[in-house]
Amino acid sequence: MLSVREKVAYGLGDTASNIVFQSVMLFLSFFYTDIFGLSPALVGTLFLVVRIFDAVTDPLMGAINDRTQTRHGKFRPYLLWLAVPFGVISVLAFTTPDLSADGKVIYAFATYGLLMLAYTAINIPYSALGGVLTANPAERVSVQSYRFVFGMLGGLLVTACTLPLVDFFGQGDKAKGYQLTIAAMSVLGVIMFWLCFAGTKERVFPPADQKSSFWQDMGALWHNDQWRILSLAALFVLVGMVLRNTLAIYYVKYYLGREDLITLFVTLGMLGNIAGCAVAQWLAARVCKVKAYMTIQLIAALLCVATYFVAGEQTLLAFGIYVLWCFILQMGTPLLWAKMADVVDYGQYRSGVRITGMTYSSVVFFIKMGLALGGALAGWLLAFYSYQPDQPQSSETLQGILLSFTWLPALAFLIVALIMKFYKLGNQEVEKVRLALAGAESR
Repeated sequence: MLSVREKVAYGLGDTASNIVFQSVMLFLSFFYTDIFGLSPALVGTLFLVVRIFDAVTDPLMGAINDRTQTRHGKFRPYLLWLAVPFGVISVLAFTTPDLSADGKVIYAFATYGLLMLAYTAINIPYSALGGVLTANPAERVSVQSYRFVFGMLGGLLVTACTLPLVDFFGQGDKAKGYQLTIAAMSVLGVIMFWLCFAGTKERVFPPADQKSSFWQDMGALWHNDQWRILSLAALFVLVGMVLRNTLAIYYVKYYLGREDLITLFVTLGMLGNIAGCAVAQWLAARVCKVKAYMTIQLIAALLCVATYFVAGEQTLLAFGIYVLWCFILQMGTPLLWAKMADVVDYGQYRSGVRITGMTYSSVVFFIKMGLALGGALAGWLLAFYSYQPDQPQSSETLQGILLSFTWLPALAFLIVALIMKFYKLGNQEVEKVRLALAGAESR
């Protein structure tokens, strides 16, 4: 059994990660269109193009992690080494330089690209660390529940404090306000990464005689059919989640007509996220993780569709459904990440090769592709429906925002539920794999 102290220490790493992740998901699109001055279509393209490079950097980082040998372990050292560079680049991404229009485009592509590269370099080893703290399946769900509760606390910090701090630091200059706000949050994030490094310990290791090349690892990964299924599910769940969360600001400001309630809306949603993550361990102890995850996706889809029928003046109902959607959907997030560790075990069981870093990095790649596609779709849809920043929108644009906020995310969650019908690592199969690996180690 892991101590609560170690689980909290691990969770602080996701608090730090979520300061950037939630800032990108909730505010970067709005920052680029309404503060930085880029067109929505260009923003959508930016989000997608930068993600293409992850096809190379993510598995490469995973392979580097698997081959790292230090007295601190394979994954923990990166939290120590990369925290400060990650914080600095985060500030640069939310900085508005005095450049020409073309210069701003180049700057946005360069800094967003560096930000995602830094996120890869620190978040992949952090994510993989969760799979080597313990070999106990129940404890893995517990670890991920702690992780995402603390991660969502980072998100709560972002949602509750970003816009008020922008006003406080900017004093009317929103560009300066965003820069200083992210700077303050980045300092806090660096400290939390260091606390995560200091408070955790790696305990699950590959076989001592394991030696394989990068391409052998890639081959073993591809032949892991459960990895392929989980990766596709991760892709589509992030598309739906990010599309809906990116458009949340536009939905409140323009469709509900309550710009003054944006901070309250996203903050209450984050509280729903935290509550959902907190009950995931309770749910996993009583229901098969696979069936629970499928049911969560179906309910999330229904709540998205229900939002379509909420009138613009029904503010309380809109708030209630959004918070409930956040609660339900985030119940599945710790389950998804716990299943990644199960997939690593299953891969070792099938091939005899344990590739923790590569497995996590590849699933994280699909997660980030979902992040990119969701953000890109939001930008492209806003452009398609003729969105004009910071002015009253036409009825067609308002209807487009509503459709994009409701029906399209619902479709993504339905696809996830369908994909998970082919995932077979339920509770009994996971226990069978665990016992087989334990028996192999004892021989």
